[in-house]
Amino acid sequence: MSTPHHPVAIVGAGLGGLTLARVLRVHGVEAAVFDLDASATARTQGGMLDIHDDSGQVALRAAGLYDAFLPHVHAGGQATRVLDKDARVLLDIPDDGAGGRPEIDRGDLRRLLIGSLPEGVIRWGAKVTGARPLGDGRHEVTLEDGDSFTTGLLVGADGAWSRIRPLVSDARPAYTGVSFVEGDLPDADVRHPVSAEVVGGGMLFALGAGRGFLGHRESDGSLHVYTAVEAPEEWLDGIDFTDAEAARRAVLDHFGDWDKSLRALVADAEGPLVPRRIHALPVGHRWDRVPGVTLLGDAAHLMSPFAGEGANLALIDGADLGLALAAHPGDPEAAVAAYEEKMFTRAERSAADSAASGAMLFRADAPQGLVDMFTGTGPDGGGADVSGAVPSA
Repeated sequence: MSTPHHPVAIVGAGLGGLTLARVLRVHGVEAAVFDLDASATARTQGGMLDIHDDSGQVALRAAGLYDAFLPHVHAGGQATRVLDKDARVLLDIPDDGAGGRPEIDRGDLRRLLIGSLPEGVIRWGAKVTGARPLGDGRHEVTLEDGDSFTTGLLVGADGAWSRIRPLVSDARPAYTGVSFVEGDLPDADVRHPVSAEVVGGGMLFALGAGRGFLGHRESDGSLHVYTAVEAPEEWLDGIDFTDAEAARRAVLDHFGDWDKSLRALVADAEGPLVPRRIHALPVGHRWDRVPGVTLLGDAAHLMSPFAGEGANLALIDGADLGLALAAHPGDPEAAVAAYEEKMFTRAERSAADSAASGAMLFRADAPQGLVDMFTGTGPDGGGADVSGAVPSA
């Protein structure tokens, strides 16, 4: 049986890979997308994303989906509250509708992108196990089920632990020193009114030295909370997350002197708590041009979530690469070279902002640095905007 060939093959049906496939289709260029999930609904895609007017929204316009995006915007989602560990409200910024970073549920955005592609473009249940160069920019990609295909342009849009990245770089994500524990409080106004009041209508930052609670209200009225702790990489290994009550106690041991209303964000969480270590690639990660292959999104520039840039960069990476390929028909190398130079510069700036914001959020006088940033006072005034730094699930 002959091995199928795809002129453009995208590994990963996340936001970046889907945006690339959509922009290419708008310009009459066919691409195949391969994703390890069994279906579009195989995994929960919860969490809110703030879509920036200078990146994510630009990408949605290039994809012809901006107008379809607007009905999904979470009204009030740009509101932001900053509290200290005693639950004193230091900042309470309402969403007046004038901000440039409207919120949308990640699942809604992904469904919008998937629905914009014809049936069959995405190959579900196609887990990539390896890829090798064949010469002249062509690559052969093998799948877990034993199938394989060849491609003229291989795009790694497969996230932090990309299977495609080793073709261009030997860099691997490193632990940043911060771990998250995620939890949910559903139907918050009715079942968790105190927590609903603490979080407010949009985003919450409740911070102290080396730890804090970051959260957001989702479009269904639930609260999604990230408990952040500066800790050794092995800290989470010592917690039994199969025992939800024991896990809650272990996490709250790090918040013994915090206000009860903040501790309730973990104590009252329903369902299992989910551990997550925060990793990042080196700031300024880049590679020499390798014919026939490139990366986008987290595969190219994984960074901490503390500047709120990850999803937006994935979207604009996908759009920029698609537009470059459409502008250079018959010369994908010129297109990819132009895309990579633009992407490298943008990603380095955002990664540096993310690292600096992470250090600022949890420093010894937290949350003073964040207050200074929002108010434009103090040494951090005018720094990187972290208003979208609550990461998505």
